Amino acid sequence: MLYNFIVWTVYLALAPIYRMRVRGLDNIPKGASVICGNHTARVDAVLVVLALFRQGERPALIAKAELFRNPAARWFFTYMGAFPVNRGKSDLAAVKKCLAALKEGKKLIIFPEGTRVKEGAGEAKSGAAMMAIRTNSPVTPVYITPGRKAFRGCDVTFGQPFYLPKPEKAGALAYKEGAEQIMARIETVGTGGRQARHG
Repeated sequence: MLYNFIVWTVYLALAPIYRMRVRGLDNIPKGASVICGNHTARVDAVLVVLALFRQGERPALIAKAELFRNPAARWFFTYMGAFPVNRGKSDLAAVKKCLAALKEGKKLIIFPEGTRVKEGAGEAKSGAAMMAIRTNSPVTPVYITPGRKAFRGCDVTFGQPFYLPKPEKAGALAYKEGAEQIMARIETVGTGGRQARHG
């Protein structure tokens, strides 16, 4: 399959550079899940895709619309399971595609902060929480070694999946609170990973 060939090629190219260590694969649930991680480097999404590939997963993910302007790039990213999203505005088409992917039982990779940020400096957007709540999908937090990773070693650590509580009244406030819970869980996974490495 072309997908497997592409992923293996990327893995073999990046393995000696990033020396990725994947932890917590047993925490990844069967079926649909919103995979939410911290985002400090461009390579983060690729590392999560490579980690999920070890479990036989072919996840969907959100990518900025600018990456899809070139026809060849558009074909490639679409084939790899990416959906374009126009950042900074309400993109109903992207939301519908993400909800459909979850309803089909796929994993959906989302970085709640919406863009790359310095560690601890980002603000969570509500999209990931909204999708998890509306599809009743578990959230799987993943913590990725922050900052520059090339030739330094990199951990991708999956935490325990959890469900966001169903709000009595769905809306912006409820989704915002859910997003904050997601970011707290991601940080907890990171704290646990650091303690394990230095304990």
